[in-house]
Amino acid sequence: MLKIELVRNHEQADAVYGLAHEFVAWLRGRYPEMAVEIDRYLELQKFDEQIQNVLTHFNPPRGECLLAVNDGQPIGILMLKDIGEGACEMNRMFVRDSARGLGAGRALVERLKQRAVEMGFTQMTLGALPRHHEALSLYRSCGFQPDDRVPKQENASNAILMRIDLPAASA
Repeated sequence: MLKIELVRNHEQADAVYGLAHEFVAWLRGRYPEMAVEIDRYLELQKFDEQIQNVLTHFNPPRGECLLAVNDGQPIGILMLKDIGEGACEMNRMFVRDSARGLGAGRALVERLKQRAVEMGFTQMTLGALPRHHEALSLYRSCGFQPDDRVPKQENASNAILMRIDLPAASA
């Protein structure tokens, strides 16, 4: 049975660490011509430091981390970070190839949108690589629209930027 968990303990954090590194290996395999750009992005994002300390970097009030678990096995992750002015960024979306088709990606996105509203965010943004067709299709079907604003990060110049306005949290 598929469950989406809020990452709050070290066992979950260890699973996130493993999945995050599977994601990096997947990226390098899918985009071998972008190896230098990927490594530069990960370095600028302090990827390994943040993933090693996921319970600090991706927990409320400034972040969130979700873990998809199917039949007791971790299969996917998705993270959120506060980027200021009521906006948050969705990032590090990954579902293992072996778990594709279970609805984990959609469940992660929808749960993260819900958490963002609960945390008081009014807008969610994301960036995806142009050839990441599966993710882009999912994001569009979850309500994300193109975001034509200039990216804040110089290394995001080739990313497709998207955003969604979030409803106000109900009292």
